[in-house]
Amino acid sequence: MPAERRVAITKDLSRNDTGETGGHQAGMLIPRDPEILSFFPRLDPKEYNPRHQLTFRDALGTKWAFSFIYYNNKFFGGTRNEYRLTCMTPFMRAHNLRAGDKLTLSRDEENRFHINYDRKNESATDDRLKLGTSWRIVKF
Repeated sequence: MPAERRVAITKDLSRNDTGETGGHQAGMLIPRDPEILSFFPRLDPKEYNPRHQLTFRDALGTKWAFSFIYYNNKFFGGTRNEYRLTCMTPFMRAHNLRAGDKLTLSRDEENRFHINYDRKNESATDDRLKLGTSWRIVKF
């Protein structure tokens, strides 16, 4: 029986997510946790680097196009085996998102995608490197 499809997930953004590390594009590693992956459309693992373009709307109604990709070239002679949400640089820059801000991805009753964020507490200054995933399932 397939996992229940999640309607919202959230992540505390890292410097790598926001592009603050100087990477060529902002984007997020998506853990291979079945509950987190259930939020996204299914990608065919037999296809080479399958992807879906997803359109998210922010709180102002602006549309943002992101790519949900399964980089599976490990099974085709390469080394990568990871899911990513990419093409996020314009959104991150437009909203001046920084490490520690919280990003929430959700779907409404009509299966439309939405994206929102909350700023981290500006008074908290913790520059320690945090390891591990900061993705969480939103339960209603």
